Amino acid sequence: MTQTDLVAPGSAPANATAHPIDGLRAASAVLEALAQRLAAEHYGLIAAVHRLDSERDQNFRLRSLSGQEHVLKIANPAEDRAVTNLQTEALLHLAAVDPDLPVPRIFPARNGMTELDIAFDDGSIRVVRLLSFLAGTPMHAVETSAELRRSLGRCAARLARGLSDFSHCGANHKLLWDLQHAAELYQLIDAVPSERRGLVEHVLGGFETSALPMLRHLPSQPVHNDLNPHNVVVDHETHTGVAGIIDFGDLTHTARINDLAITAAYQVADTDDPLATACDMIAAYHAVLPLQPAELDVLFDLIATRMAMTVVISSWRAARYPANREYILRNNAAAWARLRRMAALSRDQARLQIQRACHGE
Repeated sequence: MTQTDLVAPGSAPANATAHPIDGLRAASAVLEALAQRLAAEHYGLIAAVHRLDSERDQNFRLRSLSGQEHVLKIANPAEDRAVTNLQTEALLHLAAVDPDLPVPRIFPARNGMTELDIAFDDGSIRVVRLLSFLAGTPMHAVETSAELRRSLGRCAARLARGLSDFSHCGANHKLLWDLQHAAELYQLIDAVPSERRGLVEHVLGGFETSALPMLRHLPSQPVHNDLNPHNVVVDHETHTGVAGIIDFGDLTHTARINDLAITAAYQVADTDDPLATACDMIAAYHAVLPLQPAELDVLFDLIATRMAMTVVISSWRAARYPANREYILRNNAAAWARLRRMAALSRDQARLQIQRACHGE
């Protein structure tokens, strides 16, 4: 399919290059009219189309005349084809091993394929997929509660358990957001405001000396790798249960505990007892998928490291892609506030608090 007139003017060309650590080049924007045409032609869906925010892919919410809703995902053309397929196959695997887990389902096209390779007039070939739309309220838009945090912990554990026996050739790709590579972020530290660099460097240094040596000996597997509140939707009415986990774009093979650390980093509170709220979620996770003692020992360091990563990467990417600055920085301020709270805790104090929560003390 070629649709020159439906590619946004002034967008970056598909052959634009990216910074080596970034991994993805810029891609021209796909207009809603083209997404609507793709849905009709390849999936038989006559639907209203609304663009969704995304950092790498281009996603569109579809609402058919019958009221059914889907998401049309158009992958970044620079992404490795195996990595795109990794996400598809992971969702198909989860549908088989835990059909009640609230994650998107893949719908085949009219030709029976779960992935379509579509050619655009900008020279790009992009993978198109149709997923179920998970209705609910974004978690970041509701007031959190212990009940909701426990629901998140249980869902995160089920997700990790569901992926524990999943394997794919694309799962070992190197990802900027993978905690195990956090030490490499020193090369981006200049993007962080000068008054914040000292604490960020301190946390990254602690990761190198305390956490990284342990990670190599802990259980590893494919994980979601980005369970932040923008990727979780909750029940519309009660706001007490997880209704959906979305955006598998950062899925990768890494230490299993990294996934929990990422999830917990967004549940830390900007209060005098910052870990208390995160411990609600961690304990619920542990009840479903018990953590090893070594995983519990390293969890605090990994939580702080994720916060530091958010500050560094989002600062750097916002400077590099100013047109998408608001979306990129959506978690930056909160991550910095929580990181300052975490810095006030001693490592031993934090480890003991996490262990007591998991053991019901």
